[in-house]
Amino acid sequence: MHARSLRALFSVSAFLILAAAAASPSLAQQSPGKELTVERIFSAPSLSGRLTRGLEWTPDSKQISFIQNSGDGPELWTMDAATGQKNVLLDAATLKSVTQPEKEQAIQSTGLGRVQAENYMWAPNGRSILFIGSSDLVLLDLASKTTKPLVSGDADVEDPKFSPDGKWVSFVRDDNLWIVSASGGQPKSLTSGGSEAILMGKLDWVYPEELDCTTAYWWSPDSSEIAYYEMDERPVTRYPIMDMSSPTGAMEYTRYPQAGEPNPIVHVGVVSLATAQTKWMDTGADTNVYIPRVNWLPDSKTVAIQRLNRAQTKLDLLLADASTGSSKTILTDTDKYWINISDDLYFFSDGKKFLWSSERTGYRHYYLYDISGKLLDQLTSGDWAVGTTGGFGPEAAGAPAVDEARGFVYFASNKDDVHGQQLFRLSLRDKSLKRLTVDPGTHLVSFAPNAAAYVDTFSDVSSPPRQDLYRADGARVGVIAENKVPELADYRLPPVEFLSVPADDGTKLNAMMIKPPDFDSSKKYPVLIYVYGGPHAQEVVNAWGGLAQLWSQMLAQRGYIVFTLDNRGSSGRGHVFETPIYHHFGRIELRDQLAGVRFLKSQSYVDSSRIGIWGWSYGGYMTLYALLNSPGVFKAGVSVAPVTDWHLYDTIYTERYMGLPQDNPDGYRDSSPVNQTANLRDLLMLVHSTGDDNVHFANTAEFLNESIDNGKYPTNLMIFPGRGHGISDRPARLLLFQKITLFILNNL
Repeated sequence: MHARSLRALFSVSAFLILAAAAASPSLAQQSPGKELTVERIFSAPSLSGRLTRGLEWTPDSKQISFIQNSGDGPELWTMDAATGQKNVLLDAATLKSVTQPEKEQAIQSTGLGRVQAENYMWAPNGRSILFIGSSDLVLLDLASKTTKPLVSGDADVEDPKFSPDGKWVSFVRDDNLWIVSASGGQPKSLTSGGSEAILMGKLDWVYPEELDCTTAYWWSPDSSEIAYYEMDERPVTRYPIMDMSSPTGAMEYTRYPQAGEPNPIVHVGVVSLATAQTKWMDTGADTNVYIPRVNWLPDSKTVAIQRLNRAQTKLDLLLADASTGSSKTILTDTDKYWINISDDLYFFSDGKKFLWSSERTGYRHYYLYDISGKLLDQLTSGDWAVGTTGGFGPEAAGAPAVDEARGFVYFASNKDDVHGQQLFRLSLRDKSLKRLTVDPGTHLVSFAPNAAAYVDTFSDVSSPPRQDLYRADGARVGVIAENKVPELADYRLPPVEFLSVPADDGTKLNAMMIKPPDFDSSKKYPVLIYVYGGPHAQEVVNAWGGLAQLWSQMLAQRGYIVFTLDNRGSSGRGHVFETPIYHHFGRIELRDQLAGVRFLKSQSYVDSSRIGIWGWSYGGYMTLYALLNSPGVFKAGVSVAPVTDWHLYDTIYTERYMGLPQDNPDGYRDSSPVNQTANLRDLLMLVHSTGDDNVHFANTAEFLNESIDNGKYPTNLMIFPGRGHGISDRPARLLLFQKITLFILNNL
């Protein structure tokens, strides 16, 4: 596989150079090809190429639409799902006339779960398109090319949606839920009393971040009512983040519940469009719970509500009568460790049964229930896990793709290769499975609403992602974006190698390695370990790694080996592989990472005195934890945006794995690097942003204070004023990686 992947990176001319080098010792010693630089990696045009933007299915599933650049600017194109024929739907001038720029923020809000609204949306009848700005909604009639402003003004407009019948457009404004007629007129508020402290139909910070919620309201199928969250944030700490660019020290406040603190109190209401009156659903007397998912049943009379206890060990499925609010629990899942929330709940149109997924066997599988909650059948089984296909949006988490007429469920899984992701089809008639995608690598799939076709975004470690249109049987219809990047052939990019490393107890751990392009096994090389190590992430994957991968290959070009290992606690190998970290972060993860170090030191070509480690977010935490709990193993480390004290991180994430601080004081103490700063003896580069609304800068401030008290201090310290968790603007990102590169070159 590696040889084939490597060949794909080279053009014909580069191949001729390599052929000449093989015949000429002098040329062979010159290692042909340009070398990557930090400046080139983080400059335009991207070496990962460019995919189409704004990919959307039309409501009738007959076309996909997307934005494509032309000489005059972006245009809106369509592709026929049956023939692959492409056409311009809206030219650059028309598109420019309806496109609204997003507002800039003084402080970057960069929580990992932030959800950005799409800039356009098809009306359910397919005859018009809604264009979305920060405070404006404009409807464009496709036949006449005339526009109709639906909402305008200075107030922000969030999360717009069409009603299923297309007669209304709903949105959130001023922390309340609003609607406006698609034919025009004045918007009207369906809720009142919304404020910064009480959100009506609007998500808080922690629900999208840690429960992957993408919306806080849901239309009934018959368009007569809307179910919504009321999120009472009054108990939640107003966390201040200072705007470092302000001469007066302006503050931006976020309701951020830290571990052990009060959460928002969430209720589910159903509001009638006709009366604007809300009926509250009964979710139980205990308000110290989470309500992670809400769905309507096809009859528009019943609301399905998932209720998760604060310990996240018990998940109930409630069915609530939308007219009375009365509810009953029809299904309960429990787990001795924790429950991972999914989007797999699907109610069949007959109203008699539903699809549910559970990790009760240690691996997520599909189960079929009747509407009373009686288990009818387990549909999949084995030491592998199912996953959603991406639902009905290009990257949305939505419901699984179900074709009821033909009796199929489509889902993604790494069943055949843990390094990749393939598309599978499950028959509801005989439970047979068929793999639909072929190429080894990672396939991210977006199905049409009728599940008759899908878009496949495919990549592997040697190829940037491409987009193709397929029928549901796996036959390719056309190419959306081939996304070839000829410039990659100019660089001598070394291949990514996959390998397996034994843990202390013999568990096989997946790893990957990038060696210098002119690797010589008789020489000694320094090693940089990239680590994430946290839950819900898998780093050892056969997928294009983008800028991070290119930067690793750049280091390999400079004589470094770059190594990555997925320790226990990471995803991709079922719930059973995650749970060993329960109630103690860092310990098991580090033990597995040290097994990787042991493997590296056993290789004759590794210089064991020059092994470094680096990571970001949980990886930044792991870097600190490794340096402080295994001093002397690593010569140097780079920690970006780390959690240093788990008391400072949010409730849902931290308590899921660690429990409440008062119930697990030893675990919190031993898992937090702030308590181990006296052990710092290795070279450390520490990086954080003051505007980080995810892992607050307080983590680094507390770590520095404890370090000073113990007579220690990081070798290098980089502070980015006003940036968020991702340090995402180009000048800052470029400078950051220039400095990280220099630190590694100087110290490894």
